Amino acid sequence: MKKIFVCNDSIEGLFSAIYEAWKSHLRDGIKEYGIRLEGYLDTEMFCEYVRVEGSEKKVQAVERLIMEHLGWYAYKIIYQAAMSTDPMKGDAILATMFAAKEIPNSRRIMEHLSHPQVGKVVKLAKNVGEEAHQWTGFLRFQELENGVLFSEFKPKNRVITYVAPHFADRLPIENWIIYDETHNEYAVHEAGKQWVLASNLEIDREKVSCVSEKEQMMQELWKEFRNTIAIKERKNPKCQLQHMPLWYRNHMVECTD
Repeated sequence: MKKIFVCNDSIEGLFSAIYEAWKSHLRDGIKEYGIRLEGYLDTEMFCEYVRVEGSEKKVQAVERLIMEHLGWYAYKIIYQAAMSTDPMKGDAILATMFAAKEIPNSRRIMEHLSHPQVGKVVKLAKNVGEEAHQWTGFLRFQELENGVLFSEFKPKNRVITYVAPHFADRLPIENWIIYDETHNEYAVHEAGKQWVLASNLEIDREKVSCVSEKEQMMQELWKEFRNTIAIKERKNPKCQLQHMPLWYRNHMVECTD
């Protein structure tokens, strides 16, 4: 009977489900398995469903397994793929780990792109990496009345853990917050310290909408500058969409008119 492990869409949930699937395979010899995310569960016949609770201990065990047998590069790709919005990413990652057992050098598993699940993991990781790179250029901060720099965005994939280090490196002496509206996660940085990740908090819309007078002036100047340098005769909306799709623009100052 096929065994399907159900978890929440997080690294802790996903890696814990992988841990349970791997353990079941080694202990019971189960070859038919699956990992499903909460909210994307379509019941199948002749399947046993097992609800998996996230555990830091299980996450660490899976991380050690990947690092020791597949290597750092494979871990990076797998972790990045786990940040994807694809509901079947768990199956792809687990199948990739099992496929690594079947080749002479498991550390070269990511070179086996002809394997459909390995190819999918690499493709998901690339997609996440490209989106994260785009947001490092499109993300906009605004200074609130209390002096904190606040930014919000609505990414498709869970990329905040890739975006936050970029700004921690560039704004090390600023207090700032980045809010991921899609996944309800926050990257919080206190001046001179390391950034931290928080989730499932309620945002105070009244406070984050109160920007400083300096911020208001800078926004107006920026919009005026943008309009001034624009050449009406050379306006090309289709070309703009190729470089900056509409869904990136929701919280960009220069696109809020």
